[in-house]
Amino acid sequence: QVQLVESGGGLVQAGDSLRLSCAASGRIVGMSAMGWFRQAPGKERELVAAIRNIDGATAYGDSVKGRFTCSRDNTKNTLYLQMNSLRPEDTAVYYCAGHTGDYRAREYDYWGQGTQVTVSS
Repeated sequence: QVQLVESGGGLVQAGDSLRLSCAASGRIVGMSAMGWFRQAPGKERELVAAIRNIDGATAYGDSVKGRFTCSRDNTKNTLYLQMNSLRPEDTAVYYCAGHTGDYRAREYDYWGQGTQVTVSS
């Protein structure tokens, strides 16, 4: 089993920055990708950013390209999401996820509990 624990969410103002972290533990050897998803009230869950473990290739949702950066620290088994120039529409619960398949997939195998990010205008 894989455990994913997010941290770093909170309330910020538009234009601010925030960094989310996701600590992975358990049977993570088989994971080929990790990513961040988000879900706002009344909306479908969407991919924010994903990273392929073997070479660090990344993919981003169109709405966050140029503002968000996904990275990882393999020595700490930790995934990060640096969010800059935050907008009110970025408000959502952000989920860390792990996958044994393609990093661009919409459905991942393992999920964290989520962390709330609220951006005020």
